[in-house]
Amino acid sequence: MVLLVSMSIIQGLSAEKYLIVRVDDMGSFNAANHACLKTIKSGIARSVEVMVPCPWFPEAVKLLSENPGIDVGIHLVLTSEWETLKWRPLTDVPGLIDSAGYFYPYIWPWEGAEEDIFLINKNWSLAEIEKELRAQIETGLRFLPGVTHLSTHMGFTSMHTSVLDLVKRLGDEYGLLTSESVSLKRLNGWDWDLPKRKRIRQFIKNIKRIDEGYWLFVEHPGMDVDEMRSVGTKIAKDRQFVTEILTNSKVMRAIQKEGITLVGYDEMDKLIKQ
Repeated sequence: MVLLVSMSIIQGLSAEKYLIVRVDDMGSFNAANHACLKTIKSGIARSVEVMVPCPWFPEAVKLLSENPGIDVGIHLVLTSEWETLKWRPLTDVPGLIDSAGYFYPYIWPWEGAEEDIFLINKNWSLAEIEKELRAQIETGLRFLPGVTHLSTHMGFTSMHTSVLDLVKRLGDEYGLLTSESVSLKRLNGWDWDLPKRKRIRQFIKNIKRIDEGYWLFVEHPGMDVDEMRSVGTKIAKDRQFVTEILTNSKVMRAIQKEGITLVGYDEMDKLIKQ
């Protein structure tokens, strides 16, 4: 079993404030894999989301298998947003892919962007989406330990109510929680134009605003290494900051001082149902 370093922080505390710190996009980069694991083993993260179609999924499986006991979510994917790193669906779904066979980069268009990069403008069908999501879920359940829930990459359930209903239905069918099945208040993080020291200070201020109830904080750890710099030097630097903030001793002390209990999705669901 993994010894979750900051579990000592939560023992014996009030059961009034609960927080899931969720780290997303494991499987997308080697750097993301190791950064996500670090924030769980040495920081405040309590749930990790794994992207099954991505290139570093096999390593994510290996790392999580070597570190059992972690709350794992299958991070369902319908988009591939980076220009220099792409992933494809697991199934034959022509309405969900571009001319090169990759997922489209985004769901929703914005003013001035080229129209060819948005899934919502394409000939997608609910049947193809269901086919692909089932394959991702079944592959994730086959290889990943500790899967308790489903989440969605880049919030694609907002593209249509039928897609949202589909994800809920798949969660029920496979016995997995979904983001929609656990009602949580969202914790804000920090302003991205601030230096790291001020980001930490702002995050601690937001932590102090947590009141009674059930909360969720989501971020994307990474490392400032060549691999991540290949999709953007600022992205690599910012995601390194995420890793450092979620493992920062001042942040961990703030969690302790505020009497906040850190939990995973499975624990949160049981608490809500009590």
